[in-house]
Amino acid sequence: MFSANISINDGDFTKTIYTLIKEGQYSEAIKVLHGIPESNTCRAGLSLLAYCYFYTQDFSNASGYYEQLTQMFPDSMDYKLYYAQSLYQACLYDEAFKVTENISGVDFDAKVTKLQAAIKYGQEDLSAAKNLVDECSIDDLDTEVNLGCLLYKDGNYEESLNKFLASLQSSGFKPYLSYNVALCYYRLKEYGAALKYCADIIEKGIRDHPELSVGMQTEGIEVRSVGNTLTLHETALTEAFNLKAAIEYQLKNLDAAREALTDMPPRAEYELDAVTLHNQALMNIDQNPAEGFEKLQFLLQQNPFPPETFSNLLLLYCQHECFDLAADILAENAHLTYKYLTPYLYDFLDAIITQQTSPSEAYQKLDDLANRHTEILRKLTKQVQEHRNNSDTELVKKTVMDYEECLDRYIPVLMAQAKIYWEIENYPQVEKIFRKSVEFCNDNDTWRLNVAHVLFMQENKFKEATGFYEPIVKKNLNDILNVSAIVLANLCVSYIMTSQNEEAEELMRKIEKEEDQIAYEEPDKKYFHLCIVNLVIGTLYCSKGNYEFGISRIMKSLEPYNKKLGIDTWFYTKRCFLSLIENLAKHMIVLKDNVIQECIQFLESCELYGKGVKTVALSPFNEEEDQPSGQQTVTYEARALKVILLKLQNF
Repeated sequence: MFSANISINDGDFTKTIYTLIKEGQYSEAIKVLHGIPESNTCRAGLSLLAYCYFYTQDFSNASGYYEQLTQMFPDSMDYKLYYAQSLYQACLYDEAFKVTENISGVDFDAKVTKLQAAIKYGQEDLSAAKNLVDECSIDDLDTEVNLGCLLYKDGNYEESLNKFLASLQSSGFKPYLSYNVALCYYRLKEYGAALKYCADIIEKGIRDHPELSVGMQTEGIEVRSVGNTLTLHETALTEAFNLKAAIEYQLKNLDAAREALTDMPPRAEYELDAVTLHNQALMNIDQNPAEGFEKLQFLLQQNPFPPETFSNLLLLYCQHECFDLAADILAENAHLTYKYLTPYLYDFLDAIITQQTSPSEAYQKLDDLANRHTEILRKLTKQVQEHRNNSDTELVKKTVMDYEECLDRYIPVLMAQAKIYWEIENYPQVEKIFRKSVEFCNDNDTWRLNVAHVLFMQENKFKEATGFYEPIVKKNLNDILNVSAIVLANLCVSYIMTSQNEEAEELMRKIEKEEDQIAYEEPDKKYFHLCIVNLVIGTLYCSKGNYEFGISRIMKSLEPYNKKLGIDTWFYTKRCFLSLIENLAKHMIVLKDNVIQECIQFLESCELYGKGVKTVALSPFNEEEDQPSGQQTVTYEARALKVILLKLQNF
């Protein structure tokens, strides 16, 4: 394309444009070209504009200029090929294929066949894509790579991996090939190998292209957008960071996952690709649900969008108990249901949504789904044993992976069944459901944790609950703050209720030590573990009638107030205070004056620090301002409780 002689304006402009293109400043070159009226009508100007737009990955504009060139020069096969490539990159597959049918010439046959195969692959017409790839030369490296892509699409990840590894070995390091290898390892759940190949891509990208500013956003350095250049695309840095984030997310290292997304070369939000936008929404949904849902809904309107978008949006709606919205999305996008939801996931979502109107019908649907999975699990267990007896290591490995995938689908069904009875506080029935699944789930952490919870809630099985909580805590003794605060709190209560006070105190000392270390290293970071443990213990003593000790424990738990006072901690605090006030008003208990005075002083401190602390959790879809209204703050409620206590004291 650079062979065309530019004839617009004078030599200075020509030199400027070519210099900008040579330096990779395609956006600046576009600005210069648009400043020259003749560039929109002459061959050289149109060609350069199309070229620059292609390199900035603005394929829509690139295809528009190449279309003009094909009309001006209908005999130029080069322009037709570039036009077809631009349409393909813009995901306009039908239009791209029609253009390729008008390209002729021996020099173009191989290129056209490969492009047509890519188009059919994009349309998910794998049979046609395979036929076209088979027409390509076996000596062409792209043929081996394309066969690997087809195998990957069919779910044959091991065979696909072998193809990519062979191509990588024969061609030397190529970022996109290394990414394909990493992706196959990811699908095979060999996360260590996948991360290694991602690290190789990132290391080379940093070394060869320091201008892409890798990692600078994470370090807090303000840098301008690097844009969507072809250079960025060729480094595969965006893909590598997204895959690294996905792996860390699967390993439940959420901070590392978020860091991987901020480490990638900086771009403005409107420049982000669909996969990055999807991953940002998913990994920050707990911190900013409104923004996360907005991004996923936006992606659903794009063509194409990441296949996981539809299912993740539905599951997240259900997780946030927005069942009506999930039902609406299913109804409005029936055409996507069969393409992007597996039969299992559709049945599961259908049962979850049905639960809101008919719990009994939902339970039956979940039970049918659970029974199908238990049959498959028993069958796979038998197959694993047979393959082990035959010493077939490969088949054992594959069958174990199938078993684990089936178990991953079974656990959510089981938990959804249990939740139906949990919500009506029928804990013995929940325990019964869990006991039925013990043969499959005994080693599953999610199952063991929920068994512990249901035993704990029955209030006469604290010893059994301790047996389930302890292994979870002991597994993370060196990083105790990674354990959920409620697990630590429930274990401490279980210890207390089974007269193991020393163990409870030892656990609390360990939590306090860890929090003190965090407070020293990261003064602005908040941790609520010890606070929640004390709140739960205080609540326990209040429920047993020992308000003096219970309330003192609760008041202590919120110190220092600027770090411990929050919507959840205040909710459990005021519950105990309201219970105390009720019993005082009914003259069922008597408190010393100094204890009441301590309560009043505590509430005054909450008044002082609670001005900006909400007491009502807003829906993630609430468009109101973030600032709570005057009566929805800790300050208001603490003052109201103080007034009641003062009245009771003077009564």
